[in-house]
Amino acid sequence: MQPLSGPKSMRTPLGRVRNLGASHTGTKDFWRQRVTAVAMILLIVPMVVVMMILLGRNQAGAAQILGSPPIAIIMLLFVVASIWHMKIGMQVIIEDYVHDEKTKLASIMANNFFSVTLALAAAYAIFKLSSGV
Repeated sequence: MQPLSGPKSMRTPLGRVRNLGASHTGTKDFWRQRVTAVAMILLIVPMVVVMMILLGRNQAGAAQILGSPPIAIIMLLFVVASIWHMKIGMQVIIEDYVHDEKTKLASIMANNFFSVTLALAAAYAIFKLSSGV
């Protein structure tokens, strides 16, 4: 008969030592996605206000408003938070539903490349508008 030593754990000994789950990053991704969601909630109100201010303006008026530094900062923060949130969400979906390792790796690389490209393009557009060029 075995001694009563408490409930059996499904974790490996290395997993218990490191205190990590099966994928080793699940908790970090979970919290990062929640933090970016809260950031987007806080930034959506100023973004809606900016969009309402832009209603009915011509291109020159819109460029003038979007070129102001506070508006550019709000837009840049919103873009960064939303793209980061999107990247994490897509990575979780890829990791959960793509089972072939090569396809999974290629998909994660494509997700990272797409996210960085989108963020750089948006940041370039915002900086170009805010610099008046």
